[in-house]
Amino acid sequence: MLDVQLKQQLDGYLQYIQQPIEISVSGNDTPKSAELLALAEEIAGMSNKIALVSGHAVRQPTLSISPAGQAPRVHFAGIPMGHEFTSLVLALLQSGGHPSKADPALLEQIRNLKGEFHFETYISLSCQNCPDVVQALNLIATLNPNITHTMIDGALFQDEVAARQIMAVPNVYLNGEPFGQGRMTLPEIVGKLDTGAAERKAAELSQKAPYDMLIVGGGPAGAAAAIYAARKGIRTGLVAERFGGQVMDTVGIENFISVAYTEGPKLAASLEQHVQQYGVDIITEQRAASIQRGDYVNLTLASGAELKSRAVVLATGARWRELNVPGEAEYRTKGVAYCPHCDGPFFKGKKVAVIGGGNSGIEAAIDLAGIVEHVTVVEFADTLRADEVLQRKARSLPNVEIIVNAQTTEVLGDGSKVIGMTYKDRASGEIKRLDLAGIFVQIGLVPNTEWLKQSDIALSRSGEIEIDARGATSMPGVFAAGDATTIPFKQIIISMGSGATAALGAFDYLIRTPEPQQA
Repeated sequence: MLDVQLKQQLDGYLQYIQQPIEISVSGNDTPKSAELLALAEEIAGMSNKIALVSGHAVRQPTLSISPAGQAPRVHFAGIPMGHEFTSLVLALLQSGGHPSKADPALLEQIRNLKGEFHFETYISLSCQNCPDVVQALNLIATLNPNITHTMIDGALFQDEVAARQIMAVPNVYLNGEPFGQGRMTLPEIVGKLDTGAAERKAAELSQKAPYDMLIVGGGPAGAAAAIYAARKGIRTGLVAERFGGQVMDTVGIENFISVAYTEGPKLAASLEQHVQQYGVDIITEQRAASIQRGDYVNLTLASGAELKSRAVVLATGARWRELNVPGEAEYRTKGVAYCPHCDGPFFKGKKVAVIGGGNSGIEAAIDLAGIVEHVTVVEFADTLRADEVLQRKARSLPNVEIIVNAQTTEVLGDGSKVIGMTYKDRASGEIKRLDLAGIFVQIGLVPNTEWLKQSDIALSRSGEIEIDARGATSMPGVFAAGDATTIPFKQIIISMGSGATAALGAFDYLIRTPEPQQA
């Protein structure tokens, strides 16, 4: 089941188990049950602190983990390999008493949660976003005896997926009702369970002393700015909804110079670790709402908290651009998707469309072609914008069709899921229909700058923050970097350089500007 390298790695991790644990397999006579049992037996044989016991889970096959003598609260309905193997390893360690590296105050908050919470998370083993959610909920279940969590591989439990009309992952249910969809962090989940947490956090943040430099955004640009600022020995803070930004939604990265290949979540984790090494005050699960210039630059968060800083670097990044056509919002996660890697497996053997003929769109089409029955690429322009090598690959695939000069006009559905789309032939003006089960939108990015439209910071016609060669904006003391700005190319490595430039520009501003007199 486990190759030699993986087994060696696991053996090293299992040494951290401090107290006996039990794993069980609830199975049937299917090959997948036999495969899961073989995995459990192999793991149990690697440590004298792991016992294999009989399982009684409703879903089969299911692997369950618990401290010895306790009823299991962490369950894997499916075989936790691929991206979920790390989730399995962490569950083993945490059930065995190995402490989490999460904020101790947050862990205590989890232990004190009142009520019974039974979570179910539908995942795809190819989804790079799912493990974060699975691991967060597993930890919560491990810490609180009134909470359980079951990871469910949608590919193995297709009847459930069909019944609940799940077409995007991760998809979380709480006590049988929808709880959340998409990436969620541990603090975010706990905040939704602890209804008073947001107000307490806002009050706590508002009491923080002014920063020398405050970074808004936790992507590559924000991380680079934070590191460059902290290295100057000044008081540096970073506030973001989540660390990693859009990189967290990127699977393969092959153009980060000196690193032949990496994946978005891995790069984001490395960035966060590097920032932490410099003692930056990292504040997550917070979204910027407004910015004003006073004695300090005053940043107001959506939670109501207010932060002050002598200088600010805006690195709020960008997000996937939406089609903005009828039906898109209604059928989002019900056939309209934005990540082919995460959601592609739910359309196995079905017909789908990819909207957009750039590199992202054609790469998505190539990936999907190996899963689905047929892929139709719909491009607005009269030619594709993707690199020639990608175009050649796509055109060579027998189940990929490319339509250019086509304007998407509507997403069609039956009230519960996507059944097709319409587009306008821009040459003839004719409206045409495609019968489809899924639509993957890959039409570029839009900057996360809506919150700045009522500020004194100048934006371009497309909503990007206007900056000069030093990253300075139109507001004194406020600099900007990355995909949210007017830099012409939106690439990870370029955003990092932009973040460094903005931080150095902001530091130069600081040394030339008197510090405000505090009352």
